[in-house]
Amino acid sequence: MPLTSDEDIKALLEETRTIAMVGASDRPKRPSNGVMLLLQRHGYRVIPVNPQITGEHVHGEFVFRDLDQIGDRIDMVDIFRRSELAGEAVDAAIAAGAKSVWMQLGVSDAAAAARAEAAGLKVVMDRCPAIEIRRLGVAPIA
Repeated sequence: MPLTSDEDIKALLEETRTIAMVGASDRPKRPSNGVMLLLQRHGYRVIPVNPQITGEHVHGEFVFRDLDQIGDRIDMVDIFRRSELAGEAVDAAIAAGAKSVWMQLGVSDAAAAARAEAAGLKVVMDRCPAIEIRRLGVAPIA
């Protein structure tokens, strides 16, 4: 069952340090660009993943093609993809050994969430971490 309680979501945000953002954009007007910057300013390391801009940099971070290229520990995979494409990102998160997956506002895939949970990952759907950080009063990451 995806996390829905304020306590569980806040705990997830407090234990997370490294976020891989699938669907990150280098275009300032895209929601993923603004969310990435907010998460970085809050103290998270955010690693952008987008095959269309692989090798470029977004907010100082190298953009990877796929999660399996990152090589560093991933606490959370933040998914900025349409719901019908979320399952692919969830499967990649499981394969990469992520601890959790977070599907952005408007993104949900119950079957993918069930696969993630069966693999031991925590799941959040149809929410934005930037909104939840402010709403729940999550302290900046040191």
